[in-house]
Amino acid sequence: MKTIIISALAVFTPAISFACTSLIAAKGATKDGSVLVTYAADSHSLFGELYNQPAADHKPGTMRKVVEWDTGRPLGEIPEVPHTFKTLGNMNEHGLVIAESTWGGRHELLDTTGIIDYGSLIYITLQRATNAREAIKIMTDLVNEYGYASEGESFSIADPDEVWIMDLIGKGSKEKGAVWVARRVPDGYIAGHANQPRIHTFPLNDPNGETIYSPDVISFAREMGYYDGSDEDFSFSLTYNPVDFGTLRGCDARIWAYFNKYASGIDQYLPWINQAADPIMPLWVKPDSLLDANDLKWMMRDHYENTPFDMTQDIGAGPFRVPYRWRPMNFKVEGEEYFHERAIATQQTGFSFVARLKDDLPEGAKGLLWFGTDDANTCVYMPVYCSVDSVPFQIAQGNGDMNTISWDSNFWVNNYVANQAYNRYSQMIPDIRKVQANLENGAEMAVMEFEKNASQMTPQQIAQETQRMADYWAKKSTEDYKTLGDFLLVKFMDGNIKKQNDDGSFKTNGYGLPANPNYGGYDDQRYFKSIADETGDRLKVKEVKREK
Repeated sequence: MKTIIISALAVFTPAISFACTSLIAAKGATKDGSVLVTYAADSHSLFGELYNQPAADHKPGTMRKVVEWDTGRPLGEIPEVPHTFKTLGNMNEHGLVIAESTWGGRHELLDTTGIIDYGSLIYITLQRATNAREAIKIMTDLVNEYGYASEGESFSIADPDEVWIMDLIGKGSKEKGAVWVARRVPDGYIAGHANQPRIHTFPLNDPNGETIYSPDVISFAREMGYYDGSDEDFSFSLTYNPVDFGTLRGCDARIWAYFNKYASGIDQYLPWINQAADPIMPLWVKPDSLLDANDLKWMMRDHYENTPFDMTQDIGAGPFRVPYRWRPMNFKVEGEEYFHERAIATQQTGFSFVARLKDDLPEGAKGLLWFGTDDANTCVYMPVYCSVDSVPFQIAQGNGDMNTISWDSNFWVNNYVANQAYNRYSQMIPDIRKVQANLENGAEMAVMEFEKNASQMTPQQIAQETQRMADYWAKKSTEDYKTLGDFLLVKFMDGNIKKQNDDGSFKTNGYGLPANPNYGGYDDQRYFKSIADETGDRLKVKEVKREK
């Protein structure tokens, strides 16, 4: 078994501000023949909202300002194209979707003179491309012409017919452009990336045109002294972002969890996840059964449950089996360094989505974003089609920010619910799941009913109905979660659990006062054992006798 020597230090040290996850299910791997792509924008300072740019025509000479997505820092200007398409978050009016995850890579390859950062690259391309292959060309042309102002990045690039993964990194400040590889995920397979480039070796001459790459992707690596092996053995991932413990357990492990959930035999890649030993986890695998958007929603809520990395099972979960760990990720005990698991679902998510792209629906219904704000685990995914013109107020830009609460903001009411649950997770999550399921099941039924009739509708009718649905579910989800947050505060006040009637109302003693509550206590015997071990006899109940 071949083992790559990896660093046991610097477990989670890459300069990643948006440590994101993107999962993929290609055509032939889904129940309805759609393409599925997910994305979680995981940043500690990102406000959850749905970006929107209307379609527009531009006069010759019009310039477009480029602003770095992570920071808001102006980077420069580029010429505008004659016509730009409408965008709704990471989807445009044609049902083109682009998601990303940052991996940093070799830091000397950051072009400090470039003006196209990875976020701008996504949103500019969505305004200009109609399908995935066009998007790849536009993206690589943009960085070649204007320079790439970010570090290493993986992209999911999908339309209603196909989905690609592209790994890309710049060439430093002395040379504009980037080195990159893009591969089409085969029909019938699932794939993903999570802050680690996923393309290792690749076909150098693909007769089907389903693997494309920059002409100098290997020669540049040789020139920089990164690689001296054969072209056939060249691994983009290992060359441009050499693995360490953090990239395996903090990044590839999230994709392992996805593969493990839906495909057999994925345990064989645990040696890769744990110690970079062969076999290397593949770029894609074939699932045992077909997936749908609901499967991907729940995968975005994963905390490694029922795997060796299950975050609810170690003592770090506390007495309420909380599958979250606060930053920083690393800690030391008696001189030894340890780390917390990093799962797909995480508390610092700004927004996430499950995009379902389906080519047998009318144009205005081909692209559907199931869009949610804050933690994917506790959010409600709301339906937003590519024909929607006006973002619902509850998820629109300008309705609150990270420092300003708005009770009309979906992001803030989701935080209201989630941040209570983080304290008493095992006790509160059943109540959250009830409300979450009612909302998502209702939205899914509305989508099914709409799509059953969509082929008989005019484009104008489709636009009206999708707008109505988006507005309704954003408003209802926000209002119902505000009510849920209030309910959790009342029910679980002061460490107690108020008793309820069958209809959900709180019980009284018959005289207008609350019934005596249940004392919730703690849900994990290990918590009590740890107290006993730590305190010795100090808290031990002892028999006491006093002689007369």
